[in-house]
Amino acid sequence: MSMDQRFAFADSGLNRAAHLRSDPDARAALGKRAQYMILWRGKPLTTASDDGKVDMAWLDGDHPLVMWAKTVDAPEIFLGLSEGDESHPDCHCYYVLDISIWEPEAEADTMQPGFFDASVQRHPDSPQGSSFVELRGLLTVLSPRNGELAATARAMLQWHDSHRFCAKCGAPSASVMGGWQRNCPSCHAPHFPRTDPVVIMLITHGNRALLGRSAPWPQGMYSCLAGFVEPGETIEAAVRREVFEETGVRVGAVQYVASQPWPFPSSLMIGCRGVALSEAITLDPNELEDALWVTREEGVSILAGQHPVITAPRRGAIAQYLLQNWLADLSE
Repeated sequence: MSMDQRFAFADSGLNRAAHLRSDPDARAALGKRAQYMILWRGKPLTTASDDGKVDMAWLDGDHPLVMWAKTVDAPEIFLGLSEGDESHPDCHCYYVLDISIWEPEAEADTMQPGFFDASVQRHPDSPQGSSFVELRGLLTVLSPRNGELAATARAMLQWHDSHRFCAKCGAPSASVMGGWQRNCPSCHAPHFPRTDPVVIMLITHGNRALLGRSAPWPQGMYSCLAGFVEPGETIEAAVRREVFEETGVRVGAVQYVASQPWPFPSSLMIGCRGVALSEAITLDPNELEDALWVTREEGVSILAGQHPVITAPRRGAIAQYLLQNWLADLSE
């Protein structure tokens, strides 16, 4: 299968314009071209067109919601430029504002706990027809550019929220460099955004592939095994360790396939294929609720939504691509 298949949040060619992060005067000179994404507790503000198509709601700097956000000192991050560089006449600046401080008045607007928050929130100052929705529900809805921007914005805001204090001395730190750095005014230690590497792997043995599920997942949801890469560990070693720890299956050859930013909260999913050296599954109940082998024929029925037990992986997620890529590879 062609690698041209798009993942949600994948590279759209965004010019992140790192040279402007340290130049607030240059960013201010482009102020009239500013476009603002609004996030509320990780959920982007979206709008629906007359034909029902949903996409990001971008607001001008003089929009009432943007102006209100600035009065409450909402966290703001410079995300990049829309065109090749700031000299382009149609270039505008992308920013994100976090208005998580806002408390909805209606009880119906409160967030719903669980794997997927289906609740919808509407700020009184937001454009007509716009609302805050769960980013997981937008994997195949947002344009490639808006997907990359939303993933960047959500991950960056989560990093700021969880790193408000200096890890060296404990003093409150301050956002600088357009939101891409935090400095400690006490000990002067700089702090930078982090991304957690996660291996996600389709392990195969002949005509079968290994899938697993976590207890909190919706009924019928199975996926590729995954786990965080540990310090001092290669990607290949992480694949072998995670599969063995979770299922007791030994893995030999490992091959990198593709990667996907995953802002839940701030991971880079490193997609791999691995060849199993054993078949017996010894489940670690602290990691997985279930794990099983599925044949290629079963894989086809899963993707078609016709399997009696397992639901199809989410479109736009790298797990679906790994499964599709394996089903299309008949060389084994």
